[in-house]
Amino acid sequence: MNQTKSQKPLTINITKIAAEHVRQFATSSGKPNSFMRVSVKGGGCSGLTYVLDLVEDFLPDDKIIEVHGLRLGVDKKSYVFLAGTTLDYSGGLNGKGFVFNNPNAKTACGCGTSFGV
Repeated sequence: MNQTKSQKPLTINITKIAAEHVRQFATSSGKPNSFMRVSVKGGGCSGLTYVLDLVEDFLPDDKIIEVHGLRLGVDKKSYVFLAGTTLDYSGGLNGKGFVFNNPNAKTACGCGTSFGV
């Protein structure tokens, strides 16, 4: 079945700049061989909160995505809320750090770490 433009991609993307910052953060944390794990948990002002972790290994049910040489793991429950999301990085004086561009979010808080569907 062909995907139309109105359908959301069934994957998660990470920009090149975000992948580079993950690698830099892993190295500065003393975990240069770690992986990024993304998940969603209940909480925050909009109902759901993004969680980023550096992990040594993924869990057996994680969906593994590789983009720009970075391996990213997402648990099955969170993947439903994150499919189509792009993880970006915003730096500079007014930068927010890691930014989630999530097409599934109907509401979001001002800080960008919480969302509602």
